Amino acid sequence: MYNIVTLQKKGQNLPDLALVMLGAGSSSRFNQRVKKQWLRIDQTPLWLYATQNLQQLFPFKQIIVTTTPDEHFYAQKFSDTITFVEGGATRQESLKNALSQVKTPYVLVSDIARPCIDQAMLVRLLSEMENNDIVVPYLPVVDTVVYEESTINRDDVKLIQTPQLSRTDILQKALQTSTLYTDDSSAIKAMGGKVAYVLGNPEAKKLTGKEDIASIPCLKAPSTVPFVGYGFDVHAFEESKVMMLGGVEVHPTTGFKAHSDGDVAIHALIDALLGAAGAGDIGELFPDNDQRYKNIDSKQLLKEVCSFLAKVGFEIVHCDLCVMAEFPRLSAFKDTIRFCLADIMALSPIHVNVKATTTEKLGFIGRQEGVAVSATATLKYYDWKNV
Repeated sequence: MYNIVTLQKKGQNLPDLALVMLGAGSSSRFNQRVKKQWLRIDQTPLWLYATQNLQQLFPFKQIIVTTTPDEHFYAQKFSDTITFVEGGATRQESLKNALSQVKTPYVLVSDIARPCIDQAMLVRLLSEMENNDIVVPYLPVVDTVVYEESTINRDDVKLIQTPQLSRTDILQKALQTSTLYTDDSSAIKAMGGKVAYVLGNPEAKKLTGKEDIASIPCLKAPSTVPFVGYGFDVHAFEESKVMMLGGVEVHPTTGFKAHSDGDVAIHALIDALLGAAGAGDIGELFPDNDQRYKNIDSKQLLKEVCSFLAKVGFEIVHCDLCVMAEFPRLSAFKDTIRFCLADIMALSPIHVNVKATTTEKLGFIGRQEGVAVSATATLKYYDWKNV
């Protein structure tokens, strides 16, 4: 097999090469509840699956992944060897941000939505790098091509793929323009750089819309393993404040001391949901020193968490809350809370359980100084294979 080892045997030194994986897109054309970056391949998100696929093919000196700002913190939890960079509003801006971190003379730029790169294709790129500014894989066109109502020579048409192998300094220079390019080779060619084209691979198809899934052979179905998270929160009482619990007003004049509205039940539930996703805790997303969350309705925080979980590939299955309080009495509110939370999380009410108990007059709860809530939540991966 013609591979990396073959190149070395032929006397070709392997370059100091960085890998940039572009994953900061909005995924708008995918038109699914989950962003394509976060489709789970078994248990691995697509962006990491595509990155690891290339890692297995070449000993990169650096690996850089661009992310959207709101998913940056979560992506970082998956690896301590990858450099994560916040992307920009366009592919070009994201790439410029990534290139600012590149320390190698050559850089391989790929899209996380193109997960099935094989070693033969990578070797073809490496084989042509020495005397070129960029090496680009392409697919030939086999059908007749009509452009503006005229038939043109299909041999003059190339379908460009990624990854593309560039000289880092040339690519950085080529991107210092207000003109937006859809790929690296277009930018380098526009500044007079030398472009080499090598044969790509039909199986290195880019995942753009849901209809592409069936034609990408390396993608396995998501794991069916469930994930359970636990949350716990406590708030002291504060007079002359409405008490909100589970999104419901349960007392008009005795509320909770907190930066937000103090809804201790929703706060515990959020921690349980984030725990099941491995996404940290409520303080990481909504810090209590951020004025944006001063007196905020906690239902809004829960909605944001649910939206985040959907984007990164999860579905909420079930949650269970236990409210520990001597005051107020909650028996009349439990079902109202269940229905409120179920509506926010888009669950059947039967999949939201709310229990209330006392502490038999013991501790700060027994002294009616505050309320504690524990919560568990179960998540599963979004089953993109069967939608």
